[in-house]
Amino acid sequence: MSRTLFGTDGVRGRANAAPMTAEIAMRIGMAAGQVFNRGGHRHRVVIGKDTRLSGYMIEQALTAGFLSVGVDVLLLGPVPTPAVGFLTRSMRADVGVMVSASHNSFEDNGIKLFGPDGFKLSDAVEAEIEKLVTAPSTIRLADARAIGRARRLDDAAGRYIEAVKASAARGLDLGGLKIVVDCANGAGYKVAPTVLWELGAEVISVAVNPDGFNINHNCGSTHPAVLQEHVVAHGADIGIALDGDADRVVLVCEKGNVIDGDQLMATIANLWNKDGRLVGNGVVATVMSNLGLERFIGTLGLSLVRTQVGDRYVLERMRADGFNLGGEQSGHIIMTDHATTGDGLMAALQALAALIRTGKPASETFRAFEPVPQLLKNVRVSDANEALNAAAVISAIAAAEKTLGKGGRVLVRKSGTEPLIRVMAEGDDSSLVLRVVDQIIEAIPRKAA
Repeated sequence: MSRTLFGTDGVRGRANAAPMTAEIAMRIGMAAGQVFNRGGHRHRVVIGKDTRLSGYMIEQALTAGFLSVGVDVLLLGPVPTPAVGFLTRSMRADVGVMVSASHNSFEDNGIKLFGPDGFKLSDAVEAEIEKLVTAPSTIRLADARAIGRARRLDDAAGRYIEAVKASAARGLDLGGLKIVVDCANGAGYKVAPTVLWELGAEVISVAVNPDGFNINHNCGSTHPAVLQEHVVAHGADIGIALDGDADRVVLVCEKGNVIDGDQLMATIANLWNKDGRLVGNGVVATVMSNLGLERFIGTLGLSLVRTQVGDRYVLERMRADGFNLGGEQSGHIIMTDHATTGDGLMAALQALAALIRTGKPASETFRAFEPVPQLLKNVRVSDANEALNAAAVISAIAAAEKTLGKGGRVLVRKSGTEPLIRVMAEGDDSSLVLRVVDQIIEAIPRKAA
């Protein structure tokens, strides 16, 4: 069946407007509870959230839905998305839920679902849940004696902190490092500074005072300017920026320059390959990763496998073909030896281990390759599919590919969350890249959204 509720990363939208209303959240809880009601054991769900004001409403609505179909609920409170994946498995839960809209502003919220293995659900299972949400009369309510119970797991953050530290090399000592960490006023605001401090670093914390409205507001991995300023002002060795649900990370070197997910993947892949820890003879990334990363991975005798945009698709390919490292340019770094989803804090520890091992400043440690000039522009349209199928657009894309040849790439795709066409090109000649992007944009029909 076609899916209208679930997108590339669960359900997401403006809080208190469809589909992110209390009513729909409750239905999702009921539907997911029924889908995962397998076997005669007492069923359990863990629910985490970030720091948005609407999280209270969505969390409670989900709880009511799960309880109504006989599923017990463990409330985790504000924790990173990867903590939900970890605790779903650790607590032997049947399903896990994270209430978050990731890097979006506070006005939005979302619901991400995890299976009992701690991994995000497949398209097929999400479609099964969506079918029940749209037909709530088919959901079986529990008998009065079988209604679920809810309780709060008070040490959820502490359990996750220990898991993060265990993911690092034994004996990792951050003593002597001055680190600025920007927690985006989000889900990692307690756990991230705690982990770094417990491992010995001098920690300067930024954006760790959530008020329900300031998540991702001029802070975090999508707004690194404040972190850049703090790193330089404090003379720090490195800066770490998480997003609202702490499943992605970007770094800032001692000079105040941003280090993206491509450079981080390159650095980790290089070290893991030398240590014999890299599995699959390569790395999985998306079509958005820089051509420079692909070339660098090739110099190591490894392959870069590309997927469509979305960390779930990276993970699916990793699991299918046996890779243990993958990620996105945006900072989703997935290390399946340690986590079931992208984990910004675990990735940061791998980066810090590399920094210590090289003995070089961050500006050198994380400059594994010279990025190829890359340009991305967005065009707002009323119908993305219609725009992409326009003859003029198809012709412009073909001409751009011919112009760039083997020295570059063109990628034109629709956004998974907004009525936008994203036009990206990269190549060794920046002026040529700009020209082909503008030519494609000119060919896209201009219609009011």
